[in-house]
Amino acid sequence: MSRKKIVTILLVIGFFGLLLFNTLSAQKATCEVCMEYNGHRNCATASHESAAEATQSAQSTACGPLTNGMNDQIACGRRPPISTQCRTK
Repeated sequence: MSRKKIVTILLVIGFFGLLLFNTLSAQKATCEVCMEYNGHRNCATASHESAAEATQSAQSTACGPLTNGMNDQIACGRRPPISTQCRTK
C-alpha cells in the first residue's frame, strides 16, 4: 500500500473517531419515558445534554407509534408521561 493511501485511511478513521467521541460526550442524560394514548402504551429512551431535553425527546418518540397524524401527535405530547426514569452521566 502506498504512503498516501495509509495517510488517507488514518485521516478518515481519525475523523470518524472524533465525530463519534463528540456525539457521545454530549449525551449527559438518558431518560426512559412511557406514554399512554387512546388506550395504548409505549415507552422510549432518549439521550441528550440535559434531563429535560432527553425527557422531551423520549416523550415525542414514545408518542409516534401511538398516534395517527399531527393532531394526535400534539395531543399525545401534551399529556403527562405515565413514568419517567432519568440517569445522568
